[in-house]
Amino acid sequence: MTSELLAAMKADPRHCLVATDFDGVLAPIVADPQQARIDPAAREALVRMIGLVGQVTVITGRPTRTAVTLGGLDAPDLRGLRVMGQYGVERWSSLTGQHDEPEIPASLDVVRERLPELAADWPGVVIEDKGRALAVHTRTASDPNGALAALTGPVTELATGLGLRTEPGKQVLEVRPTGMDKGRALHEAVRDLGARSVVYLGDDRGDLPAFEAVRELRDQGVVSCGVWVASEEHPAELGDVVVDGPGGAAQWLHQLADGLT
Repeated sequence: MTSELLAAMKADPRHCLVATDFDGVLAPIVADPQQARIDPAAREALVRMIGLVGQVTVITGRPTRTAVTLGGLDAPDLRGLRVMGQYGVERWSSLTGQHDEPEIPASLDVVRERLPELAADWPGVVIEDKGRALAVHTRTASDPNGALAALTGPVTELATGLGLRTEPGKQVLEVRPTGMDKGRALHEAVRDLGARSVVYLGDDRGDLPAFEAVRELRDQGVVSCGVWVASEEHPAELGDVVVDGPGGAAQWLHQLADGLT
């Protein structure tokens, strides 16, 4: 972390935002997405940050209910945490316990019906129904990369024809509505807090708009830092800082907390 970032956060902690992805940052990537669990060291880091900065927010492609359940994010020691789910469309606050979930587009019902047909020739492919999005996971297929390459075209064509978008990720294709991404979500979180310093941690293609937002915010005078959590699939992208996996992310957050105390 830079001395400028630390100085800005210490000077005005109430207007500091720490935002992070869930999968691949707080929780290791696993074959079954329903078995993802937050890394204990990362959880401890979140608890520390909640007590030190104005807002800690998880921005995830998961539905808010799923992220809260898998991460145990409604625990008393995480009170104050905010979750922006489905790339920012859904909202949840631990202060109220309320989920804000807009209506799901009917076009996703067509995708829900067609995806099993498209994936039928690739045993082991898993279709995850996120309600407001559907994810085609190839990690458990006999040929994960071959399945991903073969399905990308048909899935994208199906989504585009329905006015939806396809978000590629780590051996996954996610079909979801247009109009919101993690960059917009980060901008909204900054606006809601009136943040003057921002940290964002991410690890996948879906996080790239958030890293672009970090640069935009910096140009607007907000002291900003993007932390890229590297993996074998995505060694490094747009981060100002690069760390190694969820363990590295947790260590970096703990170092940040140490600097603020």
